[in-house]
Amino acid sequence: MGRALSGAGAVRALPGLLGRRVSLRHRIDDPGTPATLTDAVGEITEVDPGSVVVDTRSGPVRVATEAVVAVREIPPARPRRPSWAAVTRLETICADGWPAPADRPLGQWRLRAAGGFTGRANSCLAVGDPGRPVADALSKVRSFAAAHGVPARVQVPEGSPWHSSIGESGWHPDEHHGAGWRVEVLVSGITKLALSDIHRIPGVSKITVEDRSRWSVAAVEAPRESSKAFAQAQEYVLTAPELPEVGFALAHGGQPGDPPAGPVGYVRLAVVDDHLYVTRLGVAEQYRRRGLATALMTTAHAWGHERGARWCVLQVADHNTAALALYRRLGFTAHHRYVYLRPPPG
Repeated sequence: MGRALSGAGAVRALPGLLGRRVSLRHRIDDPGTPATLTDAVGEITEVDPGSVVVDTRSGPVRVATEAVVAVREIPPARPRRPSWAAVTRLETICADGWPAPADRPLGQWRLRAAGGFTGRANSCLAVGDPGRPVADALSKVRSFAAAHGVPARVQVPEGSPWHSSIGESGWHPDEHHGAGWRVEVLVSGITKLALSDIHRIPGVSKITVEDRSRWSVAAVEAPRESSKAFAQAQEYVLTAPELPEVGFALAHGGQPGDPPAGPVGYVRLAVVDDHLYVTRLGVAEQYRRRGLATALMTTAHAWGHERGARWCVLQVADHNTAALALYRRLGFTAHHRYVYLRPPPG
């Protein structure tokens, strides 16, 4: 904890405290307020000759420098766990943005199946009350999965009351899930990324955003299986026909000014409520470490901002350390984790 500075010393110290968390004591020039002094606690986000802005938990507070009485640097605040209501809302947004062809309510839970295309679309999203005893609900999960030919699997926020109750029924981490059984949910403000200059990325001619009517699954993501059912489910999930705003940002190979060549990177975009939901960011191996992933995310943010999104959300398996490092460099922070659980044998 820093030493308190007062008077003129406090004012002189303000520029050096930019970006730091402080307790700023200042006068209140309001005759209707009994107290004449108060404290603004938070990060200093702006300092100019006439005022200072402290970003407090209740919002930004601008204080005239002539009203500053004292300032003291304090340790960063401990991160607050989001409420389970906030976690539920974000999980619902992501589920709506990645819709399964078969999606049935089980109380507030959601039974989902998509021919095996991704764990998110082939699991029961367990948030809220299933409307029956948990053991009965999990029996329904098994029956639904068997009827749709997919493994019985639950997706549940880690550490939540639903996680505990499902674990008490013997369900355990699905460690054999190839994409990763433990997943970080990351969020960011939609305007944090600056525009990138695509002309500086060697071997990339342009980035375009295609809508679902002009986009082909086979252009960037050929089905892993030959079955018609899998291909149809894959296309349904990716194009989300019931969502109003879905797009695909494609990076085209070649040189600037050339006709667009085949895609060398892409990311799938969807706007749900006030969130841009980003999935399937991928860059061809020979084009990595050139800034193309950042350029695609910049394009994604611009597209989402034009459509009214205020926040961006995405999901990354916790073993994918390279992707986590990229997103954290871009200003994303962890909101919560979810895990996949599978039933006990028999």
